[in-house]
Amino acid sequence: MALKKSELYSSLWKSCDELRGGMDASQYKDYVLVLLFVKYVSDKYAGDPDALIEVPIGGRFADMVAAKGSKEIGDQLNQIIARLAYANENLRGAINVADFNDEEKLGKGKDMVDRLTRLVSIFEGLDFGRNRAEGDDLLGDAYEYLMRHFATESGKSKGQFYTPAEVSRVMAQVIGLGEAKQATQSIYDPACGSGSLLLKAHDEAKSRTGLDLALYGQEMDNATSALARMNMVLHDCPTAEIWQDNTLSRPHFLGERGGLKTFDFIVANPPFSTKAWTSGLNPANDLYERFEWGIPPEKNGDYAFLLHILKSLKSTGKAGVILPHGVLFRGGAEGSIRTQLVQQGVIQAIIGLPANLFYGTGIPACIIVLDKEGAAGRKGIFMLDASKGFIKDGNKNRLRERDIHKIVDTLSRRQEVPQYARLVPLEEVARNDYNLNLPRYIDSTEPEDLQDIAAHLQGGIPLRDIDGLHAYWQVLPSVRETLFQPAERPGYCQLRVAPGQIKASIFQHPEFTSFNQSVTALFDGWKAAHTQRLSSIALGDRPKLLLEALSESLLYTFRHSGQVATLIDPYAIYQHLMDYWAETLQDDAWMLATDGWAALRSDGSPNADLLPSALLVARYFASEQAQLEQQQAQRDAISRQLEELEEEHGSDDGLLAEAKNDKGKLTAKGVKDRLKAIKADPSATEERLLLQQYAALADQEASANKQLKAAEKALEAQVAARYAQLTRPELETLLVVDKWLTALTERVQSELDRMSQQLTGRIQQLAQRYATPLPQLAQEVEALQAKVNAHLKKMGFEV
Repeated sequence: MALKKSELYSSLWKSCDELRGGMDASQYKDYVLVLLFVKYVSDKYAGDPDALIEVPIGGRFADMVAAKGSKEIGDQLNQIIARLAYANENLRGAINVADFNDEEKLGKGKDMVDRLTRLVSIFEGLDFGRNRAEGDDLLGDAYEYLMRHFATESGKSKGQFYTPAEVSRVMAQVIGLGEAKQATQSIYDPACGSGSLLLKAHDEAKSRTGLDLALYGQEMDNATSALARMNMVLHDCPTAEIWQDNTLSRPHFLGERGGLKTFDFIVANPPFSTKAWTSGLNPANDLYERFEWGIPPEKNGDYAFLLHILKSLKSTGKAGVILPHGVLFRGGAEGSIRTQLVQQGVIQAIIGLPANLFYGTGIPACIIVLDKEGAAGRKGIFMLDASKGFIKDGNKNRLRERDIHKIVDTLSRRQEVPQYARLVPLEEVARNDYNLNLPRYIDSTEPEDLQDIAAHLQGGIPLRDIDGLHAYWQVLPSVRETLFQPAERPGYCQLRVAPGQIKASIFQHPEFTSFNQSVTALFDGWKAAHTQRLSSIALGDRPKLLLEALSESLLYTFRHSGQVATLIDPYAIYQHLMDYWAETLQDDAWMLATDGWAALRSDGSPNADLLPSALLVARYFASEQAQLEQQQAQRDAISRQLEELEEEHGSDDGLLAEAKNDKGKLTAKGVKDRLKAIKADPSATEERLLLQQYAALADQEASANKQLKAAEKALEAQVAARYAQLTRPELETLLVVDKWLTALTERVQSELDRMSQQLTGRIQQLAQRYATPLPQLAQEVEALQAKVNAHLKKMGFEV
């Protein structure tokens, strides 16, 4: 059977736990990732004379397996890794960094042997040779998963080696890598970390154009650059050039004349506001003329990296760089540099990101998109505030699929969206002294929910609040008329229906019913268009291409749905599909593409991972299941009677107290033993009758349980036999219709429910807020006070 992605991730993280102990995450990642690497290249390249990576005898994962249990396992693993490294020049200094014979980190004697043996065993059970479909990077995704977890657990000071995949994807798309034109084009990252951002850029170009662009990266930290080199091999980019050194003081990639080499595309997430950027560098006499527009502050290197990137861009090049928001508004030398950047037209766009996305810092950051090709004719800067689009993920925030898609769509179309994005003319930027702080140009604050004093005093619901629901009234104008009528004074209205009838009045209204039907019909149309595609997943198919086709079609369907899109966010519908893909559909599609449409596993057992038994029961054994549920209900009714008897008579002085065992439990044996003990006691008649009643119910419960278990076993046997009889059309119906599309239909309906609940909730809130005007409240208080005074007077007190 194919290895499910979720199972792979779980296995890999389990391996980390085996090692961790007291070791810091930034250290133990080096061990785990090296073993992952050796296992992968052994499965993929061993014995292949034409492979890009040579895997020599004595340098393979099989040799690690042979070392399990050996007293010298640590030293042997070091030797195996060294043989692999020295057989491949580009792996030297990359995979042979971690010491597998380090007693301080891995323990001494038997502790080290046991720990490393268990670790090798975990990887031994994974088969990477047959679990990679072309274009679906299982190992790359697994590596990404591990890197994200390592970054999360490494803390602020050591998590900077990793750029979140979601941000990397945004950057790769907004700089136009999907429109690369030639295989000779190049991508560069001057602060490449573990290479995740560089690889996402490469993947964007290759998946969209088929072009394998050349990769270049420089990273100052030795261990992190080693990770990047391994990462390149794991992602089938073994020719990527990764260099370890300080990019600002000793840039490695130079042109023919000694200047900086220039690139077509650049992506970068440099360390924020680094204070030591001038180390080994004299900016005033820079050999590469990077600081012609000004020298950044001595203790803040943000603009140093930005100017390096700009100098490294070809005249037609495009770049995306992640920087803290301070670069948009800080003054002094940075303000002067920023002014020239704007005046020269090299800034194409600015994207404000949510806070707490990155592992090295919690501060909000932005993506600055540079474009030299269009600089001369630049009339404005496209600004986008995406700071509110995210989901909480542990102690960090994360961009959702919908957030990524919306950012890219909005930017690529230059679509102005209130409170989200607009094209800001350069003249407006100049009037603001070249301050690019996004809140100056985009007001993303939510309107305040104002309290209306007049409504509190005189009653009525302000029309201003009702008009604020204009998006609903565009689609449901008659619903508004059904719910509201004019008040006695202008600017206010009042409910036509009782507050308790608001929800029913909305849900039962013909316009709402019609809208509901429109959404259902829209989704039914999408399902009909893709049922055949889902039913025809074949061996060797690429699940990621399937996802792209499904998701883009669904987004297009709801985006061009007229009035439906007014109330139902197309990106929310898109997110439901993406969530279901991550939870279920991805693994299912992967299994089908690897093993085909098989209801049984290779050992003959039901393939319940792909096809849960509940699906077969619902379609083929509904009457048997109904009978089983009836038996369960009858058994449960008996159990409840027993519980009620024990609750009523089981206290310390209750009639059932003496039948309890030493642990205070009432059992059938205890009841029978007590009945024997009081059989001849004439004074225990009431207790005996109750015990007999309890014993009879206990016998009935036991009999019902026996019958229930027999029925369950019989149904299980029927279902197991049915698995073996399933035809391909039946499999398709169960999987595509009953499992996938049914689940997606429920999720789309939940979005419709959410929309309607929002409308209902807001109207109920307004109705409750202004239900009782202040004068009426005063009268009620006065009446209550009078009653209190009357009671006090009767008691002899005068108020």
